[in-house]
Amino acid sequence: MTGSAKQIVSTADAPAAIGPYSQAVKANGFVFTAGQIPLDPVTGQVVEGDVTAQTERVLQNLKAVLAEAGSSFDQVVKTTCFLTDLGNFAAFNEVYAAYFGAGVPARSTVEVSALPRGVLVEVECIALTTA
Repeated sequence: MTGSAKQIVSTADAPAAIGPYSQAVKANGFVFTAGQIPLDPVTGQVVEGDVTAQTERVLQNLKAVLAEAGSSFDQVVKTTCFLTDLGNFAAFNEVYAAYFGAGVPARSTVEVSALPRGVLVEVECIALTTA
């Protein structure tokens, strides 16, 4: 990809968009992901369980989108995380840390009143890409 061209990223390994948006967009050496919620990419249904189970699914979905874009968690420079209850912050952090390890990106975490499909967590990111 050269110049300021924009490329849409789509993979069957993550849930299809549930609205008028792309799973991710690549531009100028970066990939900008849409927020991922805990939908099973095969069934399209919300995974059952608490914030730990939902965060695991969210990050698996995000991993698939990043891979399709030629990136990975170690290339993520910024995440924005949405929780419906900051009381779940510690459990969320435990799963999040397992995916990002020591090279954690910059991050914002905010509590919101609701998320699509009634889920507990959503995560979006900006990452470098070489593909």
